[in-house]
Amino acid sequence: MRNAILCTFAIGGIISAIALSCQPNVSIQTAQYAVNGQKLYQSHCQNCHGAKGEGLGALYPPLTDTTYQRENRRQLACIVKYGLDEPVEIHGKTYDGTMPGVPQLSNIEIAYILTYVTTTFGASTNSFTQEEVQADLKSCN
Repeated sequence: MRNAILCTFAIGGIISAIALSCQPNVSIQTAQYAVNGQKLYQSHCQNCHGAKGEGLGALYPPLTDTTYQRENRRQLACIVKYGLDEPVEIHGKTYDGTMPGVPQLSNIEIAYILTYVTTTFGASTNSFTQEEVQADLKSCN
């Protein structure tokens, strides 16, 4: 009985992750990463970037610019971990506030958050991997 309940919760989490990501071709791994990333996003990112990645007026940029996500994929882990202290253009609007990083996040937690953001607020169907985050963090400026 307990295994059936756990299995039901696991399947429910995967289904909600697929629905959450709004992408029809998301793998099970990507869906699982997105579910894990949602909780981390809520606790570390949502206060500034909003529940739907909409940002906060002129203060904090939205996380919905798929062009920015795609063109800056290699820098996203650095931004999450170490923050950003330079102007950034999102949807044609410049934001020049300082974003604090979250240095206590592990590589896998950063992968979860980035997968959640890029699949839920963007158009990606791919997850970030722990190995990709690790490699990207080595190239932070």
